[in-house]
Amino acid sequence: MNNRLPAFWAVIPAAGVGARMAADRPKQYLQLGGRTILEHSLGCFLDHPMLRGLVVSLACDDPYWPALACAADPRIQRADGGSERSGSVLNALLHLHGQGASDDDWVLVHDAARPNLSRDDLDTLLSELANDPVGGLLAVPARDTLKRVDKHGRVVETVDRSLIWQAYTPQMFRLGALHRALADSLVADALITDEASAMEWSGQAPRLIEGRSDNIKVTRPEDLEWLRLRWANRR
Repeated sequence: MNNRLPAFWAVIPAAGVGARMAADRPKQYLQLGGRTILEHSLGCFLDHPMLRGLVVSLACDDPYWPALACAADPRIQRADGGSERSGSVLNALLHLHGQGASDDDWVLVHDAARPNLSRDDLDTLLSELANDPVGGLLAVPARDTLKRVDKHGRVVETVDRSLIWQAYTPQMFRLGALHRALADSLVADALITDEASAMEWSGQAPRLIEGRSDNIKVTRPEDLEWLRLRWANRR
């Protein structure tokens, strides 16, 4: 066990339906390498010695979760999912509070459909942010030329890509600070797309930690096929 890495809780919002996959079930329950995407996304955390526990936020009528072997894992607790990601995460944080977690505890929020998180990236995030006053997230610098367009789809300008990063997960913040940021932003009806944007809205500046570009989120069928081919070659 690496004592330089802080202990942490993990939260996985998994109540989405993944409509863009056009599948017969939510994308987190599609098969990849003999297990569901969600099981792979949980696995990196469950294998980590510094994990205190994990909360997965699920739709109340989710029929797929009970069939997974990990549903009986005592380290995993279930919370109700919300209509949006922020609500699912907030419910999970409230659940952690009810289980005795402290406001100063680190919480890592990870996408249910991001199954290719490497252990090295997770350890780097933990070690780099262990003493950070705000927290932060894994991210990848933009590689392609970026264009800003008008409402007609015509280019207005070329954006300086050296200033642009793609936000990935996990995103790592203190439980109390993230709880307050999400709750307050929901009351204010602010546009919140991830945990970092809630922290930004509250006046904080999360730190970016460069991670691997293959830590992709499965959003479309081609993403899943790309991972299947990559994993087949790895094996």
